[in-house]
Amino acid sequence: MRVLYKNAKIYDSHSQTFIEGDLLTDGALIAAAGICPRYDIYDKTEQLDGKMLIPGLIDIHTHGRAGGDFISADNDMLVKMSKDYLRTGVTTLLPTLASAPLEDMYSASDRLADLVGKEETCNYAGVHIEGRYLNPKRRGAHAEKLLAPLNKDELERFVFRMRSRNGQVHITAALELDADGSFAKRAIELGATLGLGHTDATYEEAVKAIERGAVTFTHLFNAMPPLHHREGGAVCAGLADSEAFCEIIADGFHISPPMVRLAYLCKREKLVLITDSMEATGCGDGEYSIAGMPVTVKDGKARTHDGAIAGSTLDLFDAVQNLSAFAGIPFEKALFCATASPAMAVGLYDRTGSLERGKAADMLVLDKNKKILSVIKNGRKIF
Repeated sequence: MRVLYKNAKIYDSHSQTFIEGDLLTDGALIAAAGICPRYDIYDKTEQLDGKMLIPGLIDIHTHGRAGGDFISADNDMLVKMSKDYLRTGVTTLLPTLASAPLEDMYSASDRLADLVGKEETCNYAGVHIEGRYLNPKRRGAHAEKLLAPLNKDELERFVFRMRSRNGQVHITAALELDADGSFAKRAIELGATLGLGHTDATYEEAVKAIERGAVTFTHLFNAMPPLHHREGGAVCAGLADSEAFCEIIADGFHISPPMVRLAYLCKREKLVLITDSMEATGCGDGEYSIAGMPVTVKDGKARTHDGAIAGSTLDLFDAVQNLSAFAGIPFEKALFCATASPAMAVGLYDRTGSLERGKAADMLVLDKNKKILSVIKNGRKIF
């Protein structure tokens, strides 16, 4: 079906502004945006009357929501979680696996590979491995007994099945523990992307990780040495490198609003908004778990019983609005950091992340108050 969305304010990722015009979808893809040929034949017209049309949001770091965790979720739960992601405006995500027994991580990755490209879910675009290969000194909410040395021979099963289904694999690791660089080299050879995280790296070690292929800094500031004026550390390396992407949890709890502003001023288009959400997201306060650790959620804040922050209960659309407020920037500047930027960071921008011809027709319709009115996935209105 060819659907013409008339008289919209269309988000243009290149200028990070809204442009008045029309957008045409052809099945699951965008056929034209801005000025659509008058001679085209449309099956249906949607009159938007000046409402905003933006790309669907992309979360490349999320452990779960709606009572489900990607490590343990079966297919029914994965579909339930998918619907809840879509409800909040997230159309594409990299389900993120926290530390667990290796076979459980493999099984979870295999289940997710089977859902890549499935119509009945949001776009499960691959997997983000954020467990196991972490520095025990910066393990955060990950149970120490579940951590293991960086082992390049374990990577093939994570990557091969996922890549055979056109899914992406992103791996967070404490790359300062990769003494000879063989782990990073093998990951890149297999087609994965790499993030430095849960790390005790010095500035020099973080720079070395970038040189070896790391493209992101996993939840910058969290689970790494704090920024220090005589040492710099991984935070300084991430902020200073012009090519590195930096993930940020913009809930005002993981990082103070002024530090969020600092990160944006340093990174701008290289800032990636994430949620790091866990199973309690969209649910109430109570007792939950993540990465082999029991977690208490109180007032929407998740902590292990020894006080470590244990993921978040943040919605990505709220993170966009928070970044706008914290950094003092227009909504459309913040929006880039939850659409184009995450897609670029993990190699998905050729298929999603902006409203351009040939890309997935994954879109949100917003009213003038920036409230989500409709969610469109693969050209079909879901909500």
